[in-house]
Amino acid sequence: MIHLYTDGAARGNPGPGGYGVVLKSGPHYKELSEGFKHTTNNRMELLAVIAGLEAIKIEGAQVTVVSDSKYVVDAVTKGWVFNWVKKNFKDKKNPDLWRRYLSIHTKHSITFQWIKGHNGHPENERCDELAVEASHGINLLEDHGYLA
Repeated sequence: MIHLYTDGAARGNPGPGGYGVVLKSGPHYKELSEGFKHTTNNRMELLAVIAGLEAIKIEGAQVTVVSDSKYVVDAVTKGWVFNWVKKNFKDKKNPDLWRRYLSIHTKHSITFQWIKGHNGHPENERCDELAVEASHGINLLEDHGYLA
C-alpha cells in the first residue's frame, strides 16, 4: 500500500505556483516538488497527483491519494473526468493534465481520500510547504499547458 499525499499552490491564481508530494510506503518515504512561472492552483493540485503516480515504478500498486482538492478528488470519484473525455473536454479546463492523468490511472489500483487543508494533517502540511517553497523558486518552469 502506497500513500500519496499531494498539494498545489499558486500565488495570484494565476501566478507563480508549485506542487508538493509525499509518498509513503512502509519504511519508504519520498518528497517531490516543482515550481512554475505562471499557472493556477487547480493545475498544481492535479499535477501533484500526476507526478506522484508517475514516480511509482511498480505497476499494479495499491495507492491511496490523499488530497485537499475537491476539484481533483470529485472529478475522479464522481466520474466527471470520464464523461469529460467522452466529450473531448469541451469547455473544461486543464485537458492536457486530465489526459495525462487518464494515461496513468489504470496502471495502479487507486482510491482517493479528501481531507480538509490546513487542518494539522502532517503530510498535507508538508506538501503545502513543498508547494509554496517551489512556487518561490528561482528557476521556475514554464507551464506549457496553461491557457489564460
